[in-house]
Amino acid sequence: MTNPTPASTARSRDGRPRKQIHLGAHFPGVNNTTVWSDPASRSQIDFSSFEYLARRAEEAKLDFFFLAEGLRLREHKGQIHDLDVVGRPDTLPVLAALAAVTDRLGLAGTVNTTFNEPYELARQFASLDILSGGRAAWNLVTSPDAFTGANFRRGGFLPYEERYERAGELVALARQLWDSWDDDAVDTEDGLVRPGGVRPFAHHGKHFEVSGRFETPRGPQGHPVLFQAGDSADGRDFAAATADVVFSAHSAFEDGQAFYADVKSRLAAHGRDRDSLKILPATVVVLGDTAEEAAERAREIRLQQVPGRTAIAFLEQVWGRDLTAYDPEGPLPDVEPDLEHLSITRGRVRHIKDPAPVIKAWREKATANGWSIRDLVIEVSGRGGFVGTAQQVADDIDRHVQEDASDGFILVPHLTPAGLDDVFDQVVPLLQERGSFRTEYTGTTLREHLGLERPEAGTVPAPAGDTVAAGASSSARPS
Repeated sequence: MTNPTPASTARSRDGRPRKQIHLGAHFPGVNNTTVWSDPASRSQIDFSSFEYLARRAEEAKLDFFFLAEGLRLREHKGQIHDLDVVGRPDTLPVLAALAAVTDRLGLAGTVNTTFNEPYELARQFASLDILSGGRAAWNLVTSPDAFTGANFRRGGFLPYEERYERAGELVALARQLWDSWDDDAVDTEDGLVRPGGVRPFAHHGKHFEVSGRFETPRGPQGHPVLFQAGDSADGRDFAAATADVVFSAHSAFEDGQAFYADVKSRLAAHGRDRDSLKILPATVVVLGDTAEEAAERAREIRLQQVPGRTAIAFLEQVWGRDLTAYDPEGPLPDVEPDLEHLSITRGRVRHIKDPAPVIKAWREKATANGWSIRDLVIEVSGRGGFVGTAQQVADDIDRHVQEDASDGFILVPHLTPAGLDDVFDQVVPLLQERGSFRTEYTGTTLREHLGLERPEAGTVPAPAGDTVAAGASSSARPS
């Protein structure tokens, strides 16, 4: 390998300083991509699997480890869905344990804002930030799902229009709690809290009424890094107002450029600059010694990911009826959907409100291409990604970042926990050679890895509602 070009002197083709690529390693939770049957697949729940991926990601100098999660096991026709992870440990204890076996890698966890409370979440993530030395990140997700909500004391769910409203109030309140401690609240000489260093709070809003004194000091990052994955207009606005990182689904080049431009253009309305928010699509990488070999391997992986029973279950979600009598290697069902039973699968799935035009388009595609049920499902359920030689993939990833289709990627493996090893070993060194990716960590916190500023205490407006804290104004809008 040649000597890497220093990041400070690397230039893109148009002469601009080369943008630095940000990469995260995704440990799958609720998904349809993990291959369970491959001999190389290991446990999804043993700590050794989490530790393996985190250690390898840190060796490759990635920005962060990203842990996905679901709040209820999905059910298909009344049975546990065969793509769910049964027995997955809770997110925050896993990340806390990983903090002890890594030194620089960021630790991002998915935790729901619809069913959890702001005080406990603020305390948990502040604690993780302290324990990890400033490497905590919170992936904010909302849920419209009464089936999931039934697992919680409150039960039920929020109407769609209130999900982001509650999330916005929750996050803004969490920030107020983090900011209620000054950085120098504790006197280093006598170990006592400095008068005025920890301010009481009282918030009376639409979704929360809380008061007291926050018991956890500010972490090294001030605020943990906030990830958000919404893609609707409300989700994009919420990200522009609130998030530090968008976990995007737009990994194709032109689609990514459009999404990138749209979300970045929303930042100014919230008093933010373009670099204050990073956009990182999820993507898969399949490598081969030749482009043809990589394409064949990608096809084999998709066949593993979509066995016949999975293809039938996928169609059943759209048709709303039992389709087990149909051959997955045969043509699409000739029956029409049962509109009264479209929730045949319950949990975190993408229900289609009006299946008729979708089914019509699928039948046309299948007829035109000679596709079976399984062929169609492989085509329509696949995640975009990079397929080719290591050099081709490095070129493509770098192009996306240099030409503003993303700020980097969250890498999703098809095998746990070693599914990204070839990316770490073959692609990352090529990105380092051209000066697009670090060869060593230059900071200690995740905010430093991502090039994000550390929020100073008291600089974030209070959440909507009657919020009172010593020295703080009330009734400010969320930032």
